[in-house]
Amino acid sequence: ADVKWLHSLPWYLSSKDLGALFVHAGFVSGIRLAKQNPRLMMNMRSILPDGTVTSKFFNNWPWARLWDGPQTVLFGHDADRGLQQYEHAIGLDTGCVYGGRLTACILPERKLVSVSARREYFKYRRKHYD
Repeated sequence: ADVKWLHSLPWYLSSKDLGALFVHAGFVSGIRLAKQNPRLMMNMRSILPDGTVTSKFFNNWPWARLWDGPQTVLFGHDADRGLQQYEHAIGLDTGCVYGGRLTACILPERKLVSVSARREYFKYRRKHYD
């Protein structure tokens, strides 16, 4: 029953009242929401200068730098970069599972709140592909 329920969930949530989108990993700018690739919404971290979308961490190429709204995207899945703040995108993954912080954004004010993790739940392994 739990697996069936999980399969029934949407890939992202949208709130017109808050002017916000909520997604696990990200969106590709310039592609309508209905046409976004579910695999990328769950795994992407970087968009390279040639347009390649990848789940790998490339330091200078976060996907969120390209998101031009109008809705603000709140996302995670990118602990290597930590807190990310762009005009239309906020990355909230501050590494709680690795012993970092748990961060939230209170909307519509865009107020950030953060608390320290109680412990390290998973060993951190950083992979860079600069």
